[in-house]
Amino acid sequence: MHLAYPAVLSALLFCTGLYGVLARRNAILVLMSVELMLNAVNLNLVAFDVWLSRAAEDTLHSGQALTLFTITIAAAEIGIGLAIVLAVHRNRGTSDVDRLRDTAEGHDLDHDSPAAGQAEKAEATA
Repeated sequence: MHLAYPAVLSALLFCTGLYGVLARRNAILVLMSVELMLNAVNLNLVAFDVWLSRAAEDTLHSGQALTLFTITIAAAEIGIGLAIVLAVHRNRGTSDVDRLRDTAEGHDLDHDSPAAGQAEKAEATA
């Protein structure tokens, strides 16, 4: 098999995952898109490892070893990510990424915060 086939498939998977990260609003779908991108990288690592092992006489298989490390890190990432998403969903009632970001940024503009009170006092004295 030519190297171009897995490379093109990997590029398509990575682009699909990148689109999912940039276009989706749900945090779980964003995590799934990140996993799709990591799987594209794994496919590239294995394909280039097989291609390079045919060209060279050594059989170190470092691409496959890196793939195992990537799979392990991806499993830990998805476990921690899902735990965070579930905790945020329990506290705020949504997993919409835009609403969560607006909530975090809008906290500083709250009138009950000490910074807002100091700003109102400065405007009143000026």
